[in-house]
Amino acid sequence: MPARQTPRRLAAWLALGVLLSFHAQASHPPEVGASLRSLVYDYFFTPDADKAQQLLTEILNREDATIPAITSILREGSAYATAPVGMLSSQSVVVDSHTFRYGLYIPSPYAPDKAYPLVICLHGAGFTGDAYLERWQVRLGDRYILACPTLRNGDWWTRTAEHLVMATIRAVTAAYHVNPDRIFLTGMSNGGIGAYLIGARYAPRFAAVIPMASGLDEVLMPFLENFRHTPLYIIHGKQDQVMPVRLSREIVDTLTELKYRFVYREHDRVHPMAGGHFFPREELPDLVAWMEEQRRNPYPTALTVVEDASHLVPFSWIRIDATDRIAALSDNLIDQRDEMVKNRIYARADAEIHKANRIEVRTQRIRRYTLFLNDRLVDLSQAVTVVTNGKTSYEGVVKPSVRMLLHEARLRHDRHALYHGSITVDVLPDK
Repeated sequence: MPARQTPRRLAAWLALGVLLSFHAQASHPPEVGASLRSLVYDYFFTPDADKAQQLLTEILNREDATIPAITSILREGSAYATAPVGMLSSQSVVVDSHTFRYGLYIPSPYAPDKAYPLVICLHGAGFTGDAYLERWQVRLGDRYILACPTLRNGDWWTRTAEHLVMATIRAVTAAYHVNPDRIFLTGMSNGGIGAYLIGARYAPRFAAVIPMASGLDEVLMPFLENFRHTPLYIIHGKQDQVMPVRLSREIVDTLTELKYRFVYREHDRVHPMAGGHFFPREELPDLVAWMEEQRRNPYPTALTVVEDASHLVPFSWIRIDATDRIAALSDNLIDQRDEMVKNRIYARADAEIHKANRIEVRTQRIRRYTLFLNDRLVDLSQAVTVVTNGKTSYEGVVKPSVRMLLHEARLRHDRHALYHGSITVDVLPDK
C-alpha cells in the first residue's frame, strides 16, 4: 500500500504546487507572450471572483489576447509542477462556505508532463471517501488518479453532493495533470444514485458513468436522456436486498428504448457480509478493459438535454435560459413532490448541427435558450441558420468574443470544451 502523507503537509504541498504551476507557465515557451499564458491560467484557476474580474480586464486590454492565442493556450494545458503522489487522505475542499474532505490517490509513476485519467468515486452509506478510496486503488492500481469525496450519510442525491463532486474535480485538475476527456464518475449504492443524477446533470463532462447496485425513482427517469453521448456501465446483483435489482432493470429498459450506449452486468454472487449488495472482484477485468476504451467527445453534433427549473446550466453547447412553469426539484431532490414533480414536467431540448451551418432545435416548455459555438462545430466565417421547432429563429454571422471564450472556460473549468461565440434565441409560443 502506498505511503500516506499528513493532511497539513499535503495541503501545503498542494497549495505550493498550484503556485509553482503558475510560475512554471511563465517559463514555458509558448507561441505567444508567456505573461499572457500566466494571466490566462491564473484567471482559469482562481476561486476569487473579484480577482478573476481584475484578471479578465487585464487580459482583454492586451493586444496579444486574441481568440486563436487564448484557445491555443487553454487547449495545450498548464505546465504542472511536481506534486505529492501516493495515498493522500483527508484533502479539503470548500463548497458553499463549508469544508468537506476527499481521499486522493496519485499513481507513483505520475509525471506532470503526462495527462492522466481521473475517476471520481462516490461511497455508500456508512463509508468515507478515504475508506472507499482504498478499495478503488486496489482495483485500478496505477492506471488512474482517484478522488473519493466524503459526504455524511451518503446523501449523494442532494444539491450539496452535486457541488461537492464538481468542486472535487476542480481541485484535483488544478493541482494535477488530468485528461479532460477521460474523467469518470462511479458510485456504489447511494453513491450509484449520485452517479446517475450528477452524471446526467453534467453528462458532457464525463467519459463514462459507472453506477453499481443502485437505481432511480421513477420521477427522475427522464434525466437518463441526458446520457445520449455518455456511456454507462451498470452492475447489479440479482440477490441484492438493499437496492432491488428491478431498479437497474428498469433503467436498462429505458436506455435500450433510447438506443443509448451501455453495458449491463447482472451477477448472482453473494458476499458473506453484504449479501448481493456488493461489487464482485470477478467483474473487475471486464470493467477495466471497457474503461480503457472510453474517451469523451467534447463536441458532439447532436444533443438531448432534460432539466428541471433548478438546474438551468450549460450542457455542452446549449443552455436552457428560461422555461414555462416546470418541476423544480428541491435541494434534497424529491423530498417535496408537487404535481409538477409527480407528473415529470421538465424542460427538454433536442439540438442538431447539420451541414451548411444549419442548426435545428426542438424544444418543450422552453422560452429561451443559448447556443455556444466554435470553429469545430460550425464555420464562424459564414452565416449560421438556427431553426427552432420548424421556424427560422436566427440567421446571421456569429461574432467571436474573447470575453465569452474566457468566461465560459472558467465557468465550465474544461480546457477541451471552448466556445468562441453564442446565439440566444427566444422561442415563439405555439399558436
